Amino acid sequence: MSPEIVRLSQPAKDRLIWLKRTTGIAQWNVLCRWALALSLKDPSTPLVKDIVTDSNVEMTWKTFAGQYGDIYLALLKQRCLKDGEEPTDEAVARTLTIHLHRGIGYLGGNKDMATIEGMVAAVAS
Repeated sequence: MSPEIVRLSQPAKDRLIWLKRTTGIAQWNVLCRWALALSLKDPSTPLVKDIVTDSNVEMTWKTFAGQYGDIYLALLKQRCLKDGEEPTDEAVARTLTIHLHRGIGYLGGNKDMATIEGMVAAVAS
């Protein structure tokens, strides 16, 4: 089972607004997919585990994942297992939240990723 709703914190929303402006990518879900991929690529465990999803940005799992929902879900379950957690619905949802927010932090914190070319280079390397 996939998470039903993907919600963001206010700081994540603020970073995404900046990224939308600088990259020209207008959709939240596209930027969030990049952020998730970037965080999942990092083998370390995210330091922040308690994230308050207090912004007004939310999207359904279908909107977030699009036609690749099964792939994103498999990646999240695999990450749960890698981190020593059983991939329950709750663990998958938590893993999505912490990795999504870490990835948004990576995107928003690196000026090289203020362009599409920089984002591609970061994920491809």
